[in-house]
Amino acid sequence: QDLLVAARALLDLLEVAPDRITALAVTTGPGSFTGVRIAISAAKGIGLGLPATPAVIGLPTLCVTAAPWLTAAGVQPSTLICAAIQAGRGRYNWAAFAPEEPLFRPAVADHHAGSAAEFASWLERHDAAAIWLAGEIGDDLAAAAGPLARVTVLDPVYAMRRAGVLARLAAAHLAAGHADSLDTLQPLYLRQP
Repeated sequence: QDLLVAARALLDLLEVAPDRITALAVTTGPGSFTGVRIAISAAKGIGLGLPATPAVIGLPTLCVTAAPWLTAAGVQPSTLICAAIQAGRGRYNWAAFAPEEPLFRPAVADHHAGSAAEFASWLERHDAAAIWLAGEIGDDLAAAAGPLARVTVLDPVYAMRRAGVLARLAAAHLAAGHADSLDTLQPLYLRQP
């Protein structure tokens, strides 16, 4: 209930009437099962409560994690962004993003899950000339990936995903004609809740 109150307060602060909302964006996961479900439910509720159905886009969490780094990686030859989030119990979820595909939306099959050692093994097998690790990189993963010369762990101070990045990325997707339906928008689960 605090989420919707905060959203309304933000609209009031910006002096934006709810009927001016024409698009909604939400991350679909992976992430906290409860958090993802609440976010998607809130987006659906807001969308259904508006006088006109808004455009809606659901983006995997790791897209938002990778997005700030894609432009910088694009000027480096053969650099791949590997975005990661911690999944609890020493496990990670990750996906790879190529700078030349800034609107890539990884499907469930494009996501990976495993321990820090499994993640480091995946990094070692990947054929990119350089890999930048972005997101929630714990000490265990940093240590496991440390010996890999072509892997750079990006500063963890930038691990927080920001709503502005989601908004900018969603606008680019909507401008490219990518959209979802409020009816079919669902969480992206890599394992069952």
